[in-house]
Amino acid sequence: MPITPPTHSVERALRKAGAEVVAGVDEVGRGAWAGPVTVCAAVTGLRRAPEGLTDSKLLTPRRRAELAPVLADWVSAYALGHASPLECDELGMTAALRLAAVRALEALPVRPDAVILDGKHDYLGAPWQVRTVIKGDQSCICVAAASVIAKVERDALLAEIGADHPDFAFGDNAGYPSPVHRRALAERGPTPQHRLSWSYLDDLPAWRHLRTRRSQDGSEQLSLGF
Repeated sequence: MPITPPTHSVERALRKAGAEVVAGVDEVGRGAWAGPVTVCAAVTGLRRAPEGLTDSKLLTPRRRAELAPVLADWVSAYALGHASPLECDELGMTAALRLAAVRALEALPVRPDAVILDGKHDYLGAPWQVRTVIKGDQSCICVAAASVIAKVERDALLAEIGADHPDFAFGDNAGYPSPVHRRALAERGPTPQHRLSWSYLDDLPAWRHLRTRRSQDGSEQLSLGF
């Protein structure tokens, strides 16, 4: 089935309601066991998108790598925000996502009047004017652009981090629980890049004593794969 290209329809509605600057926001790394959660905020205006733009998860790694520099030059502005593994542990994922998103939005050269946020849950809240869009990374051009830039930037960051931890193959799995990653964890235990509040540690008898607890967002102690 052919992929329906994203449009500016949501952005046009927000602009019609008075928002002059609209940013698309998407995250990557929410379910990873290691590395930061990364958020990109992208402002695109209403220009025609580069050919092939869609949700980063629908693109091959090669196509994402080709498209990311094109998008970086094409967008009006973009910025990235990260929340570290320690911040994910201490704050919980919802608050960590908000922290990373605010860092990205505040790094933009112009403060957006409205934000299109991928998904159904508004983890930003006031004072930001937010429109949540389920599968916004497939349907909204500015969110799709943010998804590709965020994915490529975080993958590159994990590859850089992975040079210090070659047994974990972070350059291949981006901190997600691939078989190589799982095996290295069982043998060597978590690195400083691992999220120690995640429930995967309960399945590692030699290392479960390292698991930390937090009082908030306890339901979000994720144990997710790709």
